[in-house]
Amino acid sequence: MARIDVKKIRREDKYRNTIHEEVESTYTIFEKNGVKYFQIDTYGKSGRKLKGQSSQVLQLDESSVHELVCLLSEKFHI
Repeated sequence: MARIDVKKIRREDKYRNTIHEEVESTYTIFEKNGVKYFQIDTYGKSGRKLKGQSSQVLQLDESSVHELVCLLSEKFHI
């Protein structure tokens, strides 16, 4: 599991980019110790042996959600 610290996220220019296969994903919103979280779970490629088990879990608290929305809005001119 990974909780993203968006305030410390940095841009990295890569020279060999690929488009990944779309995978099943879900999200949940929950509160723990008075802090609200947005969590995204991805479930891997269709040929995966352990179907239904999450591959990656990303968690953002309210502050990180705000930072990420601002960053995406700026980079995609939304």
